Amino acid sequence: MVIEFGRDVCGDLANTERREWLVTNGAGGFASGTVAGLLTRRYHGLLFVPLRPPVERMLLVSKLEDTAVYAGNEYPLYINRWTGGVLKPNGYQQLEQFRLEGTTPVWTFAFADALLEKRIWMQQGANTTYVQYAFIRGLEPLELKALALVDYRNYHNNSRADGWDMKVDAIKRGLKVTAYDGAVPYYLLSDKATATPQHDWYRRFFLMREANRGLDAIEDHFHAGDFTVTLEPGETVTFVFSTENNPNLDGATAYAERQRVEADLLAKANNGCPDPKYRPYIQQLILAADQFVVKRPLPTRPNGRSILAGYHWFSDWSRDTMVALPGLLLTTGRYEDAALILRTYAYFIDQGMLPNR
Repeated sequence: MVIEFGRDVCGDLANTERREWLVTNGAGGFASGTVAGLLTRRYHGLLFVPLRPPVERMLLVSKLEDTAVYAGNEYPLYINRWTGGVLKPNGYQQLEQFRLEGTTPVWTFAFADALLEKRIWMQQGANTTYVQYAFIRGLEPLELKALALVDYRNYHNNSRADGWDMKVDAIKRGLKVTAYDGAVPYYLLSDKATATPQHDWYRRFFLMREANRGLDAIEDHFHAGDFTVTLEPGETVTFVFSTENNPNLDGATAYAERQRVEADLLAKANNGCPDPKYRPYIQQLILAADQFVVKRPLPTRPNGRSILAGYHWFSDWSRDTMVALPGLLLTTGRYEDAALILRTYAYFIDQGMLPNR
């Protein structure tokens, strides 16, 4: 295991809120957050989508406020920082372990005699995020309650309630959210959980990293619905957040596809390394490199490609793309993608020059 933290790190909020995770979809969309589950940036959320890939990114789904009910007790698995610095609840105290499986973050929560795992990943090429819970160990059933907090804003901005009421419709397997007339609708779905629409706001989240940058650090999120499900030991439940109205709800096959994509990347790179003991770290770098490579469709080249200059807030810049291309694509054996990027940028050449943005 390349990246893994035990209770010594997971039980320390200062450590877990400064460690961040990122998953991407290869089109400019992403999900990101902290190991603690605490929102510290405006760029933290479960579903950021590009309206014009790979740019014009919007935050649609902010977070799930998840609580396990087991043996008559409630165990919050989430944490919020409110204006004034108040931390409530302290769900990180249930966090036993955090690790990466490829690029997929995995949290293991321990409470009473139970273990519950949580995974987050995105479907390659689609504006779809999966959040899966697996009830690993327990002596009796577990009830999982999850409150869905959503949004509809440019990823550089902060939201305010200000009387804004999104439309939430109950549909088969979940909820449909429409922020306003003309907005792109999106879907909060589950393979097993029961969904109940809600229409209220959670106000005045405090984003510490934005405050440190001297930026607006207060944000509100819309409470669109509640999900509940009862799990027996060994069972899983999957939540799917998507702009597609009929995404795959089978968590097992969706995760297998995510693993296949990553296995293909490693196969292309051939994992060449002079010292085998470093091999897992090289593999992790290969997978991380892919997170910067995105679709950039053009009128004459729908399969165009580009490279994002960085996360969370950068788009694709020609200068950074050309600097990064050899390391991200040539050393990882992705020669066809490298050629696609050069052809994509050739479209923008003007009098022998490339615009930087």
